[in-house]
Amino acid sequence: MSAISTGVSAPAQRTALTCLVLGGIAIGASPIFVRLSEVGPVSTGFWRLALALVPLFLWSMVSPSRPETAPLERRDYFLLILPGLALAVDLVAWHLALHMTSVANATLLANLAPVFVTLIGWLLFRTVVTRIFLLGLGLAIAGVVTLKGGPASLADGQLAGDAVAALAAVFYACYILAIGRLRSRFATNRIMIWSSASAALSILPFALYFEGNILPSSLYGWTILVGLAFVSHAGGQVLITYALAYLPAAFSSLTLLLQPVVAAILAWWILTESVSPLQTVGGLIVLVGILVARRV
Repeated sequence: MSAISTGVSAPAQRTALTCLVLGGIAIGASPIFVRLSEVGPVSTGFWRLALALVPLFLWSMVSPSRPETAPLERRDYFLLILPGLALAVDLVAWHLALHMTSVANATLLANLAPVFVTLIGWLLFRTVVTRIFLLGLGLAIAGVVTLKGGPASLADGQLAGDAVAALAAVFYACYILAIGRLRSRFATNRIMIWSSASAALSILPFALYFEGNILPSSLYGWTILVGLAFVSHAGGQVLITYALAYLPAAFSSLTLLLQPVVAAILAWWILTESVSPLQTVGGLIVLVGILVARRV
């Protein structure tokens, strides 16, 4: 029996896994868009969410409707905006951490979300965690540490910034878990529209307070924001949300550790940032960890 068995057919799981990996790749491109953006990091986070609503609404108009449970009570609407609130805190904390501690520390700690997904899932929902999954998780985390330069890279950070980055990981874990629970009741597009809108409205005050001017000054700046919104959010998050209907949240969050690997590759290709042999080894360890977690 597969370690990612959820009571659905093998073809459906394979399709979901493909969507999950593609979603991880799309989100892995987001640091490149953020680096190239003309506006501040928090404002970039706002536009990432707000502009993504355009293709999401268009998709809802042209895609065939599928049977789903419509929200009936106030509690249902609260549950639909809950992932957006978690995502808003994650993005704000992540972007602030990048200015409060080293990039290596912030990236590493923010990618510890699978640890918190596994822990919270076990504590709150009594999710079964197998030893082979824990082995795969440990390998993947070790790969991320290696990718970011090894344990020695943690020595140049600031404690407050490290704590904020860890907070980002906690709230991204909450986002993944909330999406996973909602997918049993609501369609992907409904979840994405509600969560994206609530996250954008939550981030906007922070963008205005911390950065003031949130508008890019050129067509190039708008193009970068549209690319971030359409590719990383409307594309990546939709694929991940779809996959969470068929795959366990803990395994899905583990697979998303592909993001720092993708970011390193794209930074080498687009920004001409060097990739060291240690980083290459780290990326391979992440992939091995994910493969191990899929085994019996």
